[in-house]
Amino acid sequence: MSRPLRIEFAGALYHLTSRGDGREAIYLDDEDRKVFLQVLGGACERFNWVCHAYCLMGNHYHLLIETHDGNLSKGMRQLNGVYTQRFNQHHKRVGHVFQGRYKAILVHKDSYLLELARYIVLNPVRAQMARAAKDWPWSSYRATCAQAVKPDWLHTDWLLSVFGKRKREAIERYRAFVAKGKDLPSPWQHLKNQIYLGDEQFVEQMQRQLGGDQSLADIPSLHKRPVAKPLADWTANRAPVSVVLPWSMWPMVPTLTCGFLRSNVALAIEVGV
Repeated sequence: MSRPLRIEFAGALYHLTSRGDGREAIYLDDEDRKVFLQVLGGACERFNWVCHAYCLMGNHYHLLIETHDGNLSKGMRQLNGVYTQRFNQHHKRVGHVFQGRYKAILVHKDSYLLELARYIVLNPVRAQMARAAKDWPWSSYRATCAQAVKPDWLHTDWLLSVFGKRKREAIERYRAFVAKGKDLPSPWQHLKNQIYLGDEQFVEQMQRQLGGDQSLADIPSLHKRPVAKPLADWTANRAPVSVVLPWSMWPMVPTLTCGFLRSNVALAIEVGV
């Protein structure tokens, strides 16, 4: 299976998730969750990441990360790799913790940061693990609402500034915004090409980021496949060939047609008696 496309550049915003190997739990106790947040904080500090929102579930996590230096892969390698080491040491085990590579969705900040920040903290509610976002201690919701100590690596100012100039007013509006999102459709219905969350202009801008330094080996065929040519382009300027087929060979027409269209020949088929 081809590896998923990675586009990395300064200022990119990503929704990141990684699942447990075999969909098994990646946190067996609260100590694991605390360790993960410590490792996440270390990655944010070392790689100059901005974390806008997070949520730790049972067998996966959600992060909303902005990379100032275009170094997503390096940071994710540290995050998942170091946590795997700490997890295995804690539980005296060996082997993988995460299933394959992480999933990264490029997000248009102006259009979808707010929606994704809400989606992320509402995951426990949708999964019926909590009645409300405030009841789940392992997300960024409480810290954003000033109901818990905010770690230095969690940046809430941009998010709250959208809701008001005064912090208390902004927090109240943020809480109402999150509460209204419980029954709304998932933002993933607007996903484009499996890796972009934004409008067509945003997708074009992201694809232009695939400059000369981007390895084509990292681009699966789905993303680099050329647009299909219309049938008229295939049949134009090709020497006509007339073939008379008996009725018994009529089921073979689609195969014959495809074969001739790949050559420099236009095929005309007649049915014989």
